Amino acid sequence: MSARLDIAAPAAATASRLPLLALAAASFGIGTTEFVIMGLLPDVARDLGVSIPQAGLLVTGYALSVTFGSPFLAIATAGMRRKGALLLLMGVFILGNLACALSTTYGVLMAARVLTALCHGAFFGLGSVVAAALAPPGRKAQAIAMMFAGLTLANVLGVPFGTALGEAMGWRTTFFAVALIGVAAAAALALWLPRQVPVPAMRLMAEARSLGSRQVLLAMLISVLASASLFSVFTYIAPILREVTGLSPHAVTVMLLLFGVGLTAGNFLGGRLADWKLMPSLILILVALVPVLAGFTLTSHAAMPAAATLLVWGVLAFALVAPLQLRVVSEAASAPNLASTLNQGAFNLGNAIGAWVGGLALTYGVSYDSLPWIGVGLTLCALALALVSWSSSGGRKAAAAHP
Repeated sequence: MSARLDIAAPAAATASRLPLLALAAASFGIGTTEFVIMGLLPDVARDLGVSIPQAGLLVTGYALSVTFGSPFLAIATAGMRRKGALLLLMGVFILGNLACALSTTYGVLMAARVLTALCHGAFFGLGSVVAAALAPPGRKAQAIAMMFAGLTLANVLGVPFGTALGEAMGWRTTFFAVALIGVAAAAALALWLPRQVPVPAMRLMAEARSLGSRQVLLAMLISVLASASLFSVFTYIAPILREVTGLSPHAVTVMLLLFGVGLTAGNFLGGRLADWKLMPSLILILVALVPVLAGFTLTSHAAMPAAATLLVWGVLAFALVAPLQLRVVSEAASAPNLASTLNQGAFNLGNAIGAWVGGLALTYGVSYDSLPWIGVGLTLCALALALVSWSSSGGRKAAAAHP
């Protein structure tokens, strides 16, 4: 009997991870298609006869579609079973990438990118709720982090390989490859995700009321500011490393891979910390980000200090994702689907705001090595809101009762 139990326990643990692996595979594909376009911009611009700035709007169009379009897709799938809704969203993802691969004009490619982005926020929002529901008590943030691991690995593996494939065989080949990743992820979801997931049905009135919760709104605002802090600097990391640090293009690629490793490690660290103490961990991470970003104004002038800073910055920046997502899911516990989806829109809105603020600062004469001060200011704003949120929810007493 004992031997049977010993064998059954690892088998059960493996089976419980399979749905999370399927969600991670899907997030890997979604993350790759979001970010790989940046490496393909010169080829896309040249092939479609547009300027680099025009091609860059493909990134903006995607982010805005995630922010403003995903909630409508989440509402459209409200009456479906959660497994069916996730499979439908992956179907939209596959069709969108196939449309990108078959695009012959800039307008068609933009429309295809907007279509693809519709599934992004809805999938991560619903996927976060499903991952948390499938996890045992005390491991919900780690389950969310495991799903988001696909997104971090997309930066480490998907984007470099997708860019190399596009350069070797044409940018359209990359989107065909991403569509195949989507097919594989959909198959994994169909096979491994339980037919019935213990998630409350999406009730639109209850979902809408949950958005009025002070704690939900504060968490979303923190998400916007944390993401804006990251992208106010990271959007311009290549010119910082080339102009300030003095690195070659190849060395910049190595630095970005190092940053991606930090993102991956931070994702899992954030999940563990949030399951331990959610709000104290969130506040601690934001506090730690301030000296790291401030220090980058100095360490960016030499290769090795810059590399160390990028690694630590990557860890801390993505350690915020799982805690913030769990905070929204927890505070909107009776109706988490739409709130979770909107929080993904909040992250993408922060992406756009951060890039815009950083660009505006550069336009008005701020030097590349001073740009991290923008990130410091935005991080301090996020920290202030986190302290307000923790204080208004009961501080240490609430943290102990609801980690």
